[in-house]
Amino acid sequence: MSSAAQAYARTAQRTASPREIEAQALLKAAKQLQDVVTNWEEKGAIGLQEALLFNRKLWSIFVTEAMRDDNPQSIEIRQNIANIGVFVMSQSSALQIKPEVERLQALIDINRNIAAGLSGRP
Repeated sequence: MSSAAQAYARTAQRTASPREIEAQALLKAAKQLQDVVTNWEEKGAIGLQEALLFNRKLWSIFVTEAMRDDNPQSIEIRQNIANIGVFVMSQSSALQIKPEVERLQALIDINRNIAAGLSGRP
């Protein structure tokens, strides 16, 4: 990447809203999971473990933030985030124990749909 592109990327990160940063992180996680699906023969279980780890860390942050007492979101939204996070974590654990590429689509769809909502896209 050129230095100009790197400078632009740094500036974009500094000026992006927290919602957009969250959306970008969810899309990154979805892309990693999709890459595993697309390249299962090459990446296999090792690629799966790396993608699941990133996704799990991301969702751990979301759940932790949703549970904070000083979170400005309504209790209903916070509960929904926590419930989705519990689902994501349980699916991730199950996939670590028994890798099944077909079961990744649910995690990919969740990340993409929430990212679209955060970005204000349909």
